[in-house]
Amino acid sequence: MAMHWDAFLDRVQERGEYETRAEADRAARTVLALLGAHLVGEVRAELAARLPETFALILLNPLQAAEPLSAERFVRATAAWIEGATEQTAAWDVGAVFSVTADAAGEALTRQILLQLPPGYDLLFGRPQDATSSGAAVRPSGD
Repeated sequence: MAMHWDAFLDRVQERGEYETRAEADRAARTVLALLGAHLVGEVRAELAARLPETFALILLNPLQAAEPLSAERFVRATAAWIEGATEQTAAWDVGAVFSVTADAAGEALTRQILLQLPPGYDLLFGRPQDATSSGAAVRPSGD
């Protein structure tokens, strides 16, 4: 069952520590449009079925990627699409949206998503493959 739009954005806003819902919405739209360019077939369709309709349509109708972006390049691309973003703030945006997306997807589908993406995305989804690394995340300032 798809997560409701309000619940999805509330979680993105909370995890991203955004002051407004508009900031959370902008991050979600940008990140999901870029993610959609990297997923194919049944995995993309299954994920879309678990997202609110607005975000599902964004995921299903992405800009086409010429090649899969590494996790680092994905963050850079996100920064390029969000006005005023730095790579640090974009990494935070990606992490906030991906963690909520992973919650909506569930563990099994999240594993399938990660199999379609280049190495390094597990950290962006908050699902590190190596559980020995840990650290506290702090929202970077936009300064």
